[in-house]
Amino acid sequence: MARTSEPESPPAPAIRQSSAAAHGSSSPTIYDVARAAGVAASTVSRAFSRPGRVNAATAERIRQIAADMGYRTNPMARALLTGKTSMIALLISDITNPYYFEIIRGAQAAAAEAGFTMLLADAQESDRLERQALDRAIPTVEGIVLTSTRMSDSAIRMAAKQRPTVVLNRALADIPSVATDHRYGMFQAVDHLSALGHDHFTYLAGPQAAWADGIRWTSLREVAEQRGFRVHRIGPYAPTVEGGVAAVEDFRQRPTSAVIAYNDLVALGFLRGMAAVGARVPADVSVIGFDNIFGTDLVTPGLTTVAAPLRTLGLTAVRNLLALIDGAHATAREPVMLPSKLVIRQSTARRSRRRTAPEWATVKTSASWRGN
Repeated sequence: MARTSEPESPPAPAIRQSSAAAHGSSSPTIYDVARAAGVAASTVSRAFSRPGRVNAATAERIRQIAADMGYRTNPMARALLTGKTSMIALLISDITNPYYFEIIRGAQAAAAEAGFTMLLADAQESDRLERQALDRAIPTVEGIVLTSTRMSDSAIRMAAKQRPTVVLNRALADIPSVATDHRYGMFQAVDHLSALGHDHFTYLAGPQAAWADGIRWTSLREVAEQRGFRVHRIGPYAPTVEGGVAAVEDFRQRPTSAVIAYNDLVALGFLRGMAAVGARVPADVSVIGFDNIFGTDLVTPGLTTVAAPLRTLGLTAVRNLLALIDGAHATAREPVMLPSKLVIRQSTARRSRRRTAPEWATVKTSASWRGN
């Protein structure tokens, strides 16, 4: 007689049910965690958003209970409960500019270290787009970092009235700010060129709305006057490679033995444009940039530049912002000033004593080499 098979037992569940699921709820709430832990919902919120403000053992117990229940934090729900979102905004004037890469990394590291999420907005060198992004961000963030902002002083102060605000690469007397010591950087650049025999410099200007451009040009004029050097300014130009290429045509009308560019992108564009008309760098003209962005050591010749502590700028700005969010009061009227350092590469050399005008300074250029 054939044996009949017994019905198979149902398989054991592969994943243990959370206590919330056992009670018919698919997503446990902060109140479920609070009841299970025997604490207030606000304590649960702080355990995730401000762990330093909760007893370490209590915070660890809450996190363990939450993990067992399958609880996931909801920033918007927590904001309704506590008024805190643990989010900040970083506004960048041009996210395609390599200058901002390490600033963003530093800012992100400081935000993550404090348990904050960072929103990133690109203003595309437009004060209008920057204001629009700011208006959208303000309702959801606890603080703002404005990086190389193109907005007016009044617009910045208006934002600071609504949320704690730190300005990076700009100085306002009544707004906390962080900047590189551009003045000292320019003095280093001029000292280097002077030691190579140069005494007449051209400054390739950046955007008129850029605070750093004004500081760099003012500092160049100051040191030139002190040392008896000649300087002149051409531009303004877009702070891009294309801007540097465009500067070549103007430079050829009144060439000098040395050029200091607003930033590295302008300097790199200038190198490209000069090569296109047959000029040799540094044999015909020495070139210095600012910022020491990625790639300045990869071009030929390598670009001499005034390096900014980019990652530290981002870290410092966000840490100062978090202090304001936690209730600190800004007292200093001067910006937090971080040091700059001259990095010498192959784009600068001893001044040529050529007595006749070089051929590249007289040949008319065409639009074909103006860059991509």
